[in-house]
Amino acid sequence: MSPSPIRVLVVDDHAIVRRGLADLIGTADDLAVAGTAASGEEAIAMAADLGPDVVLMDLSMPGLDGTAATARILADHPHVMVLVLTSFSDQRAINGALEAGAHGYLLKHSEPETILAAIREVASGGSPLDPKAARVLLDSRRAPQPNLLTAREEQVLRMVADGLANKMIARRLGITERTVKAHLTSVYQRIGVTDRTQAALWIQRRDRT
Repeated sequence: MSPSPIRVLVVDDHAIVRRGLADLIGTADDLAVAGTAASGEEAIAMAADLGPDVVLMDLSMPGLDGTAATARILADHPHVMVLVLTSFSDQRAINGALEAGAHGYLLKHSEPETILAAIREVASGGSPLDPKAARVLLDSRRAPQPNLLTAREEQVLRMVADGLANKMIARRLGITERTVKAHLTSVYQRIGVTDRTQAALWIQRRDRT
């Protein structure tokens, strides 16, 4: 028997974009459209009703935007994977989506095959990132940043330095474990480290200076 197709919920406030993405997904034998949503609120409701494997999420929508919708969906359905597909490549948009828990970030100028490949990658646990978005993140890391971390990122990092596991951090802060992971991903990118040990050493060194 062939494996079940990856079920994708397409979220975009433009009907022509939703239709185009649905048609594109329909060309792949290993992918299937679970549904389409025109707003963040509709995406949250449909994610609950349809149980998709991947949500292909736009960011700029009236009402509840894609970043807020991503955070809500992942809080309620931690096994769902969210792949952002947007026209925004600024640092604030990218960091906001990643902090909300998005697993990948693509721009709408991406080739059709790149979008399909990214859906497959995110469904298998990968984190596809558009090269332009990656460049923005790298440049932001190199730029002088007096207030490097947000208050919540600082809280999470200090708890990591104290040896707390993600589950305990989530419990103490009243957030989901996935949100803790999203904060840590952002922290690693901002301070230029790759794991918890390096992050703990970084804050210890910073506090001594």
